Amino acid sequence: MFLPQYPDSPTPPPAHTHAPADPAPAQRTPFPQVSISTGAIATVIVGGVVLTALLAAVAVTAISVAVAAVVLRSMLRDHHRR
Repeated sequence: MFLPQYPDSPTPPPAHTHAPADPAPAQRTPFPQVSISTGAIATVIVGGVVLTALLAAVAVTAISVAVAAVVLRSMLRDHHRR
């Protein structure tokens, strides 16, 4: 009842056909030619510099706020002990 039932004559797997090889593969270029203007390169560089400066400013601000919080906490702790 629980044994698998196999067909008597299994169908053969489909045959794979391959396209003929390209006779002149050396004439192809591996990548398409893309022209990039100097304005686009300058824009990307300036954008990267601006984003890096903003990230540095956020990091410095976060460190400053953390130091100020630690100092205020220690000052308030000393004030409450008296």
